[in-house]
Amino acid sequence: MATDYDAPRKNEEDQSEESIEELKARRHDKNSGKVDEDETEAAESFELPGADLSHEELAVEVKPKQEDEFTCMSCFLVHHRSQLADEKKLICRDCV
Repeated sequence: MATDYDAPRKNEEDQSEESIEELKARRHDKNSGKVDEDETEAAESFELPGADLSHEELAVEVKPKQEDEFTCMSCFLVHHRSQLADEKKLICRDCV
């Protein structure tokens, strides 16, 4: 912020009065944009895209664990053997 060094100086009382007035004006400006609205009523009117999936069916093929896969004992995800970090504990590289 630029300072005008040629402007007359103000004493502390003038500055405190001015700053209080500025604060009051800012407070009124912030509150003027607020609208009293019930959040639950506003949320009920929103309809999310793709929210109605009642007519959809999931078609996912579930395969059993393969010979080259293991289940991590920390995150319980099935990983390929190349992700095995601790063979004794059966922990994947992500969990180490």
